[in-house]
Amino acid sequence: MEKILVLDFGGQYDQLIARRVRDLGVYAQIRRYNKVTTEQIEEEGYKGIIFTGGPNSVYEKDSPSFDKRIFGLKIPVLGICYGAQLMAHLCGGKVISAEDSSEYGSTRVYVKEELLFKGVKNESVCWMSHTDYISQVPAGFEILARSDKCPCAAMGDPSRKLYAVQFHPEVTHTECGRQIFSNFLFDICGCKGDWRMDDFVSSSIEKYRKELKGKKVLLALSGGVDSSVAAVLLHKAIGNDLTCVFVDHGLLRKGEAQQVEELFKNRFGLHLIRVDAKERFLKKLKGVKEPEVKRKIIGEEFVRVFEEEAKKIGDVDVLVQGTIYPDVIESGKGDSATIKSHHNVGGLPEDMSFKTVCEPLRDLFKDEVRKAGIQLGIPEKMVFRQPFPGPGLAVRILGGITKEKLDILKEADAVFTSELEAAGLEEKASQYFAVLTDSRAVGVKGDARSYGYTVALRAVTTDDFMTAKITRIPYELLERIATRICNEVKDVSCVVYDITSKPPGTIEWE
Repeated sequence: MEKILVLDFGGQYDQLIARRVRDLGVYAQIRRYNKVTTEQIEEEGYKGIIFTGGPNSVYEKDSPSFDKRIFGLKIPVLGICYGAQLMAHLCGGKVISAEDSSEYGSTRVYVKEELLFKGVKNESVCWMSHTDYISQVPAGFEILARSDKCPCAAMGDPSRKLYAVQFHPEVTHTECGRQIFSNFLFDICGCKGDWRMDDFVSSSIEKYRKELKGKKVLLALSGGVDSSVAAVLLHKAIGNDLTCVFVDHGLLRKGEAQQVEELFKNRFGLHLIRVDAKERFLKKLKGVKEPEVKRKIIGEEFVRVFEEEAKKIGDVDVLVQGTIYPDVIESGKGDSATIKSHHNVGGLPEDMSFKTVCEPLRDLFKDEVRKAGIQLGIPEKMVFRQPFPGPGLAVRILGGITKEKLDILKEADAVFTSELEAAGLEEKASQYFAVLTDSRAVGVKGDARSYGYTVALRAVTTDDFMTAKITRIPYELLERIATRICNEVKDVSCVVYDITSKPPGTIEWE
C-alpha cells in the first residue's frame, strides 16, 4: 500500500494535512518527529513526506528538528509553514523573525509556473500564519512564490523533489490547496491514489491477527460508534480471544444500556460482559464539579473495572479502546496544547495493570471511522448514530452529579433528540444533545412560581469534528422542544440554544 508520512512538529493543523491526503485517495500516516528515525522512514517505503507546521522558531535552542539526512533519501518532501522554515534551515538557508512582516489570515500569493503549482492561478488567496520567514533560500533552491510581505512564500529544488510553502494549503481558506496537494502526491511523488477505507480495514484485521495472536484481549465497549467499530474490527481479527466489557456506569442516555447489550450480544455474537457499576461511579463522582477531574475519575474507574474483570477472565494483558484522532489532538499530543482530556487518552491512570493499550482507530477521523464501520458490515443506523463522550452525561451535567440530575438530563435529551429526528434534521446535524446547566431560572407553572434548572440545547454540523458550525434549527421547532421539556421534565424552568461554533467553543460543554 502506498503511503505518505506526515511528520508532525507540533502544529494544530497536522490532522487536516492527513485528511487532505486521504481525501485524494492516498493513505497518510502521522508520526511524531521525535518518535521515528531516518532509518525507519527509509525502511517503511513512504512515497513522500510532509513536514507540518509548529509553534516554534527553527533558530531557537531545543526547537523541534530532524536528521537532515532525510533530504538524501530520494523521497519527495513538502514542508509547510514551520516545516518550510525547517527545510530551509537544515539545508543551509536562513530564517529570521518577520518583525513587521508577519502575516495572519487570508493573503494574496503570487506563484511561478512550476510542477507544484500546476493548474494554480498565478495570483490566488492563501492562508498565512507566521512570525518568521525564509530570508535566504538554500543552495539549489529557487523561490517559487511570494506575497506582498513575504519574499519567499514557496521554494523548491525540483532536482531533489524538495518543496516548501510558507502558507497552509490544508485549510479551506487556501483557494489552491487541494490542487497543490494533488500536484505533490501524483506528479511529484508518483502516487496512484487508489487507497480506500476497505484497504485500512483489511490491513488492520491482518495486522492485529498477527500482533494479538494467542493473547487475551479486553475491549472497553461503550456502545458508541468508535468503540463499536473497534470491537467488530478486532472480533474479525481474533474472534473469541476478544472479550468486550460494557460498563453500565449510569451515565448513558435513556434506554442506551439495553440497546447496546441487545445489539452486540445477540446480533454480532461478541463475547460481552455487562457490568452494573452505576452506584460505584456515582459514589466516586459525588461532589465533583471540575470537568477535568470528572474525566480523570471516570477514566481511572473504567480501568479499575476492566482490571477486575480481567482477573476473573485470567491472562488478559491487552486493553483495546476506541480512541480516534480528534481525541488525541484535544487531549494534548506532544507539544500541542491540551484542550480537554478524553477519558481514554489523557484520563488513564499511570499504574494500570495492562501491559499494552491497543487503539486501532487512533489515526482516523470520525467520518473515516464510519466508513470503516460500513465496510465491516455494521448497520448504517448504528454507524451513523449520535457521537457520545466517553465520560457520558457526566460532562453534560455542569457542576455536581446526582441521580436526580441524571434523570432530568436523560428525559430532556430524549425530547430534544426525538423532535429533531421526527423533523428529519438528524442528517443535517452531525451531533445534537442537551446539557443540564448549573443555573436555575424562575418560571411559572400553572399559577405558581417555579424555580428550576436551565437546560441548554446544542446541535452542530461538521464533517471531521475538528471544526463545527451551529445547525440552524427552525424557531418553530425550537419553541416546540422548549415547551415540551418545560412541561414534561420535572424541575426544568428554562431552555436555551447554544449558537457557538467550534472554534472558539468545543462541541461538548465540558
